[in-house]
Amino acid sequence: MHLHAFPPFPSSAGNALFFVRHHLYKWKSHIRIDMDGKFVGGQFSPKKLRGGRRCLSRSIGGASISCSNSMGKDLYVPPNEKITNARLIYAVAPAMGHNQESHPESNFRVPAIVNALEKMELTPKIRGSEIIELHNFKPASVDDIASVHARAYVSGLEKAMDQASQEGIIFIDGSGPTYATSTTFHESLVAAGAGITLVDSVVAASKNCLHPPVGFALIRPPGHHAIPKGPMGFCVFGNVAIAARYAQRVHGLKRVFIIDFDVHHGNGTNDAFYDDPDIFFLSTHQDGSYPGTGKVDEVGHGDGEGTTLNLPLPGGSGDIAMTTVFDEVIVPCAQRFKPDIILVSAGYDGHVLDPLASLQFTTGTYYTLASNIKQLAKDLCGGRCVFFLEGGYNLDSLSYSVADSFRAFLGERSLASEFDNPAILYDEPSTKVKQVIQRVKHIHSL
Repeated sequence: MHLHAFPPFPSSAGNALFFVRHHLYKWKSHIRIDMDGKFVGGQFSPKKLRGGRRCLSRSIGGASISCSNSMGKDLYVPPNEKITNARLIYAVAPAMGHNQESHPESNFRVPAIVNALEKMELTPKIRGSEIIELHNFKPASVDDIASVHARAYVSGLEKAMDQASQEGIIFIDGSGPTYATSTTFHESLVAAGAGITLVDSVVAASKNCLHPPVGFALIRPPGHHAIPKGPMGFCVFGNVAIAARYAQRVHGLKRVFIIDFDVHHGNGTNDAFYDDPDIFFLSTHQDGSYPGTGKVDEVGHGDGEGTTLNLPLPGGSGDIAMTTVFDEVIVPCAQRFKPDIILVSAGYDGHVLDPLASLQFTTGTYYTLASNIKQLAKDLCGGRCVFFLEGGYNLDSLSYSVADSFRAFLGERSLASEFDNPAILYDEPSTKVKQVIQRVKHIHSL
C-alpha cells in the first residue's frame, strides 16, 4: 500500500502545538470505559454497539419526527429540562489513536479546538446550562455505516485492523491518501456515533421548544470524501451522509438539506445521494482543488436531478463571495427544498491561513456562515441543525474559527477582529465569482 509523503506542519500551525499537548496527555491517560460500550472521556469499548431502534412518529411543523429505541427513553440524550434550555450542544471524538506523524489530518486538531473553547470560556464549565457537552454516546453500528457504505468495505476495514496492529500504520491505495492505524475502525464508528447522538438530541429538543440548540460534532476522521465503496482524502466514513440516512430512518425527517463549505468538494456525500430527490447536497469549494470533482453541471441524476448543487469558487474568493453565495444561492435553494433538518459539513480549510488551499476566508467568514445557517434552520425546519467538523489544518485558524462559530450559535458578537489580519487579504476575483454564481442560478432556475 502507498501514501504520498506530506511535509511537516507549517510554522503557523506549529505555534499552537504547545497549547494542545496537555489535551493529548489528558485523552491518552484518562480513559474510562463503560460496560455498554459508551464513549466516556476519550475512548470506548465496542462491547455493545448501537442497537436497532423502534420508530414512533409524530408530525411537528410538517415533518414526521420520532425518537424511541427498543428500551424506551434514550439514555444518551440529555434530559428535556436540560436540553431545552441550551443554545448549543456539542460532542468531542478526537480519535487520538488515528494519527500519522506530520500528516495534516492529525490528532492535534480536535484538542486544539477544545483548548480554544476553554481559553475563550465557551464550555459548560463557564456557561452553565446554555452549552451542553455530550459525554456519553455509543459508536455507530455497522448497520448505520452500511446505510451509506458497502458492507464489503466496512468488513474489509475491520479486518485490516489486525494488519495495522502488526505494522503500526497502513496506507490505503487510491484513497487520496488515507492512512489507518489499529484504532481507526473503532474510532471512526465513534465519530459517526457522536454525530448520530447529536441528531437525536437536537430532534428531541425540537419537540419541546421553538429554539432547539445547534449541534456540533467535533470529530475526526473527517468524512465528506469517503465514497460508498471506500475511504478517500483523509476520510474513512461519511459522517454527514450517515447522519442524514439516520435522520430519515429513525426520526422520519424525510427531506435533508446538506451544506458543505469545506474548501474541497464533498465528493463522497455528492455520490451517496446523487440520485436521491429527498436529500439536497449543496457544496461550495475551490475550483480546481482536490479531488477535481464538483463541477457546476453535476446536478444529480434520475429522480435526484436538481437536488445536487455544486458551486466551485475561483481561488482568492473570500468573505464577499461567500456572503453573496449564501444570499443568492443557498437561501433560495433551501427555501424551495423545504428541509426537515439541515446538516453541515463544516470545513475550515478555506481560511486564508490554511496551507492546503488558496481561498481567503477569515474567522469572520465562518462566524457569518454559522449565524446565517442557524437562522436558516430556524426559519425553515424548527431550528434542527447539526454541524460536523471536516477539514481545517492550520491549528490556529481552525480553533479560532470554530470558537467564533460557537459564539455565533450563542448569539454573541464575533471576536474575529482579534485574530484576523486584514493586511494579508487581497482583492477578490469579483468578476469570476459573479459569473459562476450567475451560471449556477441559471442551471438551477434560482
